[in-house]
Amino acid sequence: MSQALDDRSESIRMIRDSAGAVAPRDGDTKRVRALRFVEPGFSRDVFAEMGALGWIGLAAPEAAGGSGLGMSEAVALTEELGAGLAPEPLIPAMLSARLLAAAEDKALLGGLLDGSKVVLTAWQEKADSIAVPGTGDAPRMFIPQAGGADAFLLPVREGNRIALVALEAAGSDLVLEKTMDGGFVGTLRADLSRGSRIADDVGAVVEQAIDEAALATAGHMLGLMEKAFELTLGYLKTRQQFGRIIGTFQSLQHRAADLKIHVSLTRAAVESAAAVLDDGATGAVRQAAVSKAKHRAVESGMYVLRQCIQLHGGIGYTDEYDVGLYLRRGMVIMNQYGAAALHRRRFMALAPEDVE
Repeated sequence: MSQALDDRSESIRMIRDSAGAVAPRDGDTKRVRALRFVEPGFSRDVFAEMGALGWIGLAAPEAAGGSGLGMSEAVALTEELGAGLAPEPLIPAMLSARLLAAAEDKALLGGLLDGSKVVLTAWQEKADSIAVPGTGDAPRMFIPQAGGADAFLLPVREGNRIALVALEAAGSDLVLEKTMDGGFVGTLRADLSRGSRIADDVGAVVEQAIDEAALATAGHMLGLMEKAFELTLGYLKTRQQFGRIIGTFQSLQHRAADLKIHVSLTRAAVESAAAVLDDGATGAVRQAAVSKAKHRAVESGMYVLRQCIQLHGGIGYTDEYDVGLYLRRGMVIMNQYGAAALHRRRFMALAPEDVE
């Protein structure tokens, strides 16, 4: 057991180190700022580098060409990318990789895993939902960075089964909207007659993949709040007012201590949920663990991000100062794969006696 834990710790350390190639924690934000509000909102070259590093297939089975690692590694990676504000749609791509591995579509999966193809899953039909109705002719909404997609995957319900259809992005009816962090989300009105059926039933897999994406998003939020808190501590230690470093004011020290507690609680919730999934949890156990972590990450994350802006004073509200970029990203991802209230309701329904 000790050797297994040591191996996992080393794997996670290596994943964190590799993230520095794309999103160094101490790097500047010039790349991120240059991509804001410019379609497609991310770099295809960086996405390809993510593929080359094995990130897109991190949790996909080795037999399908993935790395076969677990959610502990995945949340460590998305945490680092959150801290670095990487805008590339890695989490949606990881979800697609899980579905393509289940569908055994080697051609499309191969292009996605090596980063040469951006394949996104269009599953959401209404706001704040983690259900997959699979309505054939329904518009698919809130597809992150959809303007850069080469292909879409559409779950389509057929009785008690959910088939999977692949659709080329070229020629699709896709409408993009800007998000406040400088990215884009798309609404796809798909013509299924143009698509190719690649799997007869991925219902169980898509539910699991969405849970994994929700947990990975919680890891991303953890990275945002941790880095914003780090920037804020640096500001408190250098900013002077009334002839004193403002970090010496007791009231601000108390507020900073409160934020540190929220960061620590979020880390505990996210890493605990990842361990539960890595132990093979399914069904209600998996869902409860994910919902507990996602609720905690969003509630604490948004609290910390907003407090960090306030602790920076007037400069925190300017677009030129980096801490505001973290709040804007948090406001975009907070509802992806289910809002805090949705996950709290699901957790209460599954584990009502285990409330934080």
